[in-house]
Amino acid sequence: MSRVFNFSAGPATLPLSVLEQVQSELLDWHGSGMSVMEMSHRDKDFMSIAAEAEKDLRELLAVPANYKVLFMQGGAMGQFAAVPMNLLRGKTSADYVVTGSWSTKAIKEAARYAKANTAAKPAEGKFNHVPERSTWKLDPDAAYVYYCPNETIEGVEFGWVPEVGTVPLVADFSSTFLSRPLDVSKFGLIYAGAQKNAGAAGITFVIVRDDLIGQPLPATPSVFDYKLMADNESMLNTPPCFAWYVSGLVFKWLKSEGGLAKVGERNQRKAALLYDLIDSQSFYRNPVAKQDRSWMNVVFTLANPELDADFLKGAAKAGLPGLKGHRSVGGMRASIYNAMPEAGVQALVDYMKEFARTRG
Repeated sequence: MSRVFNFSAGPATLPLSVLEQVQSELLDWHGSGMSVMEMSHRDKDFMSIAAEAEKDLRELLAVPANYKVLFMQGGAMGQFAAVPMNLLRGKTSADYVVTGSWSTKAIKEAARYAKANTAAKPAEGKFNHVPERSTWKLDPDAAYVYYCPNETIEGVEFGWVPEVGTVPLVADFSSTFLSRPLDVSKFGLIYAGAQKNAGAAGITFVIVRDDLIGQPLPATPSVFDYKLMADNESMLNTPPCFAWYVSGLVFKWLKSEGGLAKVGERNQRKAALLYDLIDSQSFYRNPVAKQDRSWMNVVFTLANPELDADFLKGAAKAGLPGLKGHRSVGGMRASIYNAMPEAGVQALVDYMKEFARTRG
């Protein structure tokens, strides 16, 4: 078997041990005589899988007891709509901090349901830094304040959790979920798609404070109603069972790796290794302000864009696929999520050094 170091932004690489366990249990889960993909979600076997996954997720993030943990569908884009549908609660506006492509999409979707205020945005629309907190224009009567802690396309990440007073803070953690410890109590709601750090595509995690649910807009679809989903243990309809199961295995793996503190230390080392190489010469360049660089998605350009195709071709040949930047920004992007080993980042650094030496 030949495995590559997959730098795709998502769906992304999974821990090898998780894939091997999935393989070993694929046809017969724990003597049940069937695959998890074939089980009824009402069956006691799957109910045990679901309950164990929630327990482990709560332990990893130390989720307070007054928060619901939901396993939903629709991805982050589904939550762009579900958040205002559930959290307006009689109010008419919400504040959005716009720092990249995903928060731009989020505020556009929210505008369908409420007055979506741009509380902060980089000058001239250059998504290469996080606006200083002192420049934000927040409305104390807003239903919530929304931001995206990590913008996968531009490689911009918050290194801090914003203080927004008593207004509920909402965050799209899709690309930085479970990558380091997080104080959930600072948020009214966080959500994340699974396909980057926490499992297979198809399931979305929503962690929401109890007092924020139960007053959805009248037109809210039942499957996006947080209270209905909570009351039905995320099984109002058939959930994405297999993705739920895979995520549960990833939670177990994270615990076996020492928990989020240890995983966070490793993620920081991986990012530093790659940024140190980029900053050490002039052949590669990262456009993001140093204090706002992403640990998860390292974007960079080559001094000569005409070499991009050769760089990507050589990387793929070296077993380093998935490095092409998003079509909207070009360049390169190395996504180094939880399951990317340090050896993979070192292999990329070695390749980049050699390419610069021979083609620079």
